[in-house]
Amino acid sequence: MHIKSIITTVVTGLIVLAACKKNDAGASGSTAGNASTNNCVVAQSEEDGSIIPDQYIVAYRESTATGVDLTTTARIASFTNSILQKHSINSNAIKQSFAGGARGFIAHLSIAELFRLRQDSTISNIEQDRIIAYGTCFQVVEPKTITWNIQRVGYGDGTGKTAWIIDSGIDFTHPDLNADSARSKSFLSGVTSARDDNGHGTHVAGIIGAKNNSFGVLGVASGASLVALKVFDKDGKGTLGSIIQALSYVNSNAKAGDVVNMSLGEDTVSNILDQAVQNTAAKGIYIAIAAGNDHKPASQFSPGRVNAKNVYTVSAVDSLDNFASFSNYGNEVVDYAAPGVKITSTYLNGKYAIFSGTSMATPHVAGLLLLKGNAITSSGTALNDPDGTPDPIAHK
Repeated sequence: MHIKSIITTVVTGLIVLAACKKNDAGASGSTAGNASTNNCVVAQSEEDGSIIPDQYIVAYRESTATGVDLTTTARIASFTNSILQKHSINSNAIKQSFAGGARGFIAHLSIAELFRLRQDSTISNIEQDRIIAYGTCFQVVEPKTITWNIQRVGYGDGTGKTAWIIDSGIDFTHPDLNADSARSKSFLSGVTSARDDNGHGTHVAGIIGAKNNSFGVLGVASGASLVALKVFDKDGKGTLGSIIQALSYVNSNAKAGDVVNMSLGEDTVSNILDQAVQNTAAKGIYIAIAAGNDHKPASQFSPGRVNAKNVYTVSAVDSLDNFASFSNYGNEVVDYAAPGVKITSTYLNGKYAIFSGTSMATPHVAGLLLLKGNAITSSGTALNDPDGTPDPIAHK
């Protein structure tokens, strides 16, 4: 998340911080047209999609595994060294290796080295690595235990169930969250802790599983174990490669019935990322993905465009079931709508905040998947859905 500006104001006991790229004008009933910070949307930053010079993501073919053990990152690294040596590429070119949802490596390559690797029969795809980043605005508020959005979709006991949250991390000390620091992991270069220093991931975590107690807010699957897979830094900026590595980690460590939340998206298409999502979902792991906040067809963006068993792409509605003005759409890929306008949830340093976006809609579906798996239902449909066929609103 690249924050373009930060304004801090104290108003009747509330701390208001704004860093908006887009406003949700007309997505919440009586507040239509209101451009206040309450309507700000977690949107892509101007850096999103920027190419990282000379850095590439290289994926091996599925058939490469025949007679070759590529089940761990160590074995991937060993195999990759032999491939690089074959093509006269220094092994120092490798930045990271990944196994699981996709198998391959991230490396710095010259044009000549890139050309030689493209000729290798073991390699299925090479994509240039790029920045994935979002801008945001939010409002720190006093919470109330059962918020309108949780009432709208339903809730239940998520104790003993696990959500893997690919995001900016989680505030491990937040008293309203059951955060699993032991299984959490950072995929940012030079960052060892998955602790959240942005707020987005902690907000998502609370929607999924905030505890059923006497304070704060209630999550859809209260008390669920929340694993932080940190791919965004304090400014909400990460890389495509880090997201693919996080999915590979899930693929190797999660079990069938677990849920992955991906409140993120690209400004374009990545076949390697899409394949990693499909491979992970094929193991019986549910994946909830944000449709995106560009008011465009979700089919234009990865990973929201993925259609596969156990994969759910989510659009956003407001408290009156109006389709959010910012939300991406399209019934060919969108499975459900869920609340995504002015959502109160957990935030950094034990606080609570209001965010808007399909990033907020998605964890509602993730929580329902924890509770009911593929048996989740719907209640009503999104009003004024721009594709003409209203999305069903997810419900327990």
